[in-house]
Amino acid sequence: MIGRLGSVLTAAVVLSSSGPAHAASEQAVPEIMAALGDSISTGFNACGFFVSCTSRSWSAGDNREVSSHYLRLSELSGTIQKHNHNFAVPGATSADLLGQVRKAVAAKADYVTILIGAQDACTRTEDAMTPVQTYRRRLDAALAELRSGMPQARVFFASIPDVRRLWQVAKDNALARTFWAAGRICQSMLARPTSAKAADTERRARVRARVMAYNRESAAACAAFGPACATDGGAVFSYPFTLRHVSRWDYFHPNVAGQRIIAEETFTRGFEWFDPR
Repeated sequence: MIGRLGSVLTAAVVLSSSGPAHAASEQAVPEIMAALGDSISTGFNACGFFVSCTSRSWSAGDNREVSSHYLRLSELSGTIQKHNHNFAVPGATSADLLGQVRKAVAAKADYVTILIGAQDACTRTEDAMTPVQTYRRRLDAALAELRSGMPQARVFFASIPDVRRLWQVAKDNALARTFWAAGRICQSMLARPTSAKAADTERRARVRARVMAYNRESAAACAAFGPACATDGGAVFSYPFTLRHVSRWDYFHPNVAGQRIIAEETFTRGFEWFDPR
């Protein structure tokens, strides 16, 4: 679903703009965690037809096949067991993040994962994409609310997938094209998937550039939050996902294998955790 960048130069831009992947020091294993974001974090279409499957979420799921952040933390300490909240919502955009943060604060979550922005770029038209400045402003407001309500919370930002990679690996698949058209999925990127016209090629490049800009802004917002925030350094964006990692229900969302990859690529680049007991 996401892919390796097409050139060394592009890779350098993405990774240098994503900030340090690790927090500065070890962190005590959290007692309560919350997943925030959109359908990727709810495990949408990872276990059935157009339903969320939170047990298979890369972040807060409890399915052993995925080996989520929650399960990995549970292996380090028993204090977090059964304290895994998922406040992500399918279709959520950056506009919904503040409300999700308020739920995390109410739950007293001291570890929060955020993957938000795919739906800011995956709109019906290119013009409908969220402006970069608006995206950043919403992130800053959400993080300020989290700091105010849960000043001890640790935050992890996963980078947004490279939706152009999805187009590249699935555009020649008739079923994928059928699902994209029927569901009007991510038309800013996936409209006219077989077209090689300059206008469509340039549109796809602009949508991808918008995703890259969102990733830069989330990394910058994380850096401004301080050492209690970490990112994946662009790992999810850069991963060479294939059709093996995509749900056959819509050829868009990660399946179990895709969720497992996201869990691995993010957890290993996040905080260094220790059990304080």
